[in-house]
Amino acid sequence: MATFHHQSLKMAAIPCSSSWFSSFPPIPKTVAFPSSTISPLPLVTRALSSTASTTAISTPATAPIPSENPKVSKPQWKASIDFKWIRDNKEAVADNIANRNSNANLELVLELYDRLLDLQKEVERLRAERNAVANKMKGKLEPSERQKLIEEGKNLKEALATLEEDLLTLTDELQQEAQCIPNMTHPDVPIGGEDASTLRKMVGEPPKFNFPIKDHVQLGKDLDLFDFDAAAEVSGSKFYYLKNEAVMLEMGLINWAVGEVMKRGFTPLTTPEIVRSAVVEKCGFQPRGANTQVYSIEGSDQCLIGTAEIPVGGIHMDSILPESSLPLKYVAVSHCFRTEAGAAGTATRGLYRVHQFSKVEMFVLCRPEDSDAFHKELIEIEESLFSSLGLHFKTLDMASEDLGAPAYRKFDVEAWMPGLDRYGEISSASNCTDYQSRRLGIRFRPESLSPSPASPKKKGKGNSAPTQFVHTLNATACAVPRMIICLLENYQQEDGTVVIPEVLKPFMGGVNLISYKYK
Repeated sequence: MATFHHQSLKMAAIPCSSSWFSSFPPIPKTVAFPSSTISPLPLVTRALSSTASTTAISTPATAPIPSENPKVSKPQWKASIDFKWIRDNKEAVADNIANRNSNANLELVLELYDRLLDLQKEVERLRAERNAVANKMKGKLEPSERQKLIEEGKNLKEALATLEEDLLTLTDELQQEAQCIPNMTHPDVPIGGEDASTLRKMVGEPPKFNFPIKDHVQLGKDLDLFDFDAAAEVSGSKFYYLKNEAVMLEMGLINWAVGEVMKRGFTPLTTPEIVRSAVVEKCGFQPRGANTQVYSIEGSDQCLIGTAEIPVGGIHMDSILPESSLPLKYVAVSHCFRTEAGAAGTATRGLYRVHQFSKVEMFVLCRPEDSDAFHKELIEIEESLFSSLGLHFKTLDMASEDLGAPAYRKFDVEAWMPGLDRYGEISSASNCTDYQSRRLGIRFRPESLSPSPASPKKKGKGNSAPTQFVHTLNATACAVPRMIICLLENYQQEDGTVVIPEVLKPFMGGVNLISYKYK
């Protein structure tokens, strides 16, 4: 998932009991699972209260678990999983599960699959017998013979009803267990934990200061840019008010980032910030559970989004796209909400790890053969954006255990934050291949076999080309709080003021320097 996840935060780290599924990039070439410049200031962000309501938001401790028996509960939706492929590639799947440190139970999946096949055969046998009895009943029969067939048909019907119910239960259990299996992994991904991640690129050098530097919290206090104390009283810890130039900085960053990404052919969006729980699950996130990062709305099937990746992924849910429409490239502006369960300590102070923030997210839907190229494009866009801001940063090829379940490969960007005296993650770019599209039901029809405009599509399978699942990718163009940290700490001056980078000045309403208000 190439969602922007905070340093050690892994929103996609879902335990096996949640609804995961596997989408496997081809070991054979194809794996089929059954089943423009803008003006500086017009793009203004929505008010921070846009999703506020009186509806109760459940925290992890109070979030209801919708299933009375989660082990055998019937899933609300089904992913397209190729169980035969999993069985035929058992060794590769097992190695991948181990490399990702996943708790998926492959042996149980295969056992359930074999049981399912046997049960399906028995159901088909009884259906054939029932049909044979029905056919015999059509002929002329002695009353005793007809009565005998009636009894036999009744017994077959009852036995079949029981087996069909067992088949549904087994199918649901198999689906739930198989959804624990993570995506396959790009062969170049380093194996191991986060420390095993490898350096892809290093840009610039840490700035040198000839005066004692401040972190963003102190700068914000001195320059009257934030109010954490009032926000804590109003909303709780890890919330904040932005004030004065910080407000202009947030809007300027968003307008600048959206404009730059639009130049690359991306369509701008604002998104819903409340979505159905099932959509959250289909994108690979855990909406409920003890360590979830998702805020769920009590008494409903809805959640607050943790990234615009979720509502953007849902735009084309359950649809078949014409190949000519691909790629679909979106740049979305949204507020994001995360519980930050377990986050604490000085490394998370200030704006570094918060419950609500604004973010600009890129999202791509493309043909399978194009996803590697678009992954490179996304990380190049990120690197170009951060370079133009004059930041020192490094790009990492993230190790297997840090991918989460959806990502086939993930690149993170970590920028130098002088006041914090360390690198901090500012973006992430993930290729999720068909992991999300198999859950969301997003396919495309190859154009070479699609009906032409002059020849309207007719009903019937013979007139339709076989569909394929699209690949989805996501990347962070600008996570506003982290970017504000970088800009304040890197552009601070000896007199305590902060200079606005050149590329942002046209978006700041005439503000070129953040100065003291009361000095």
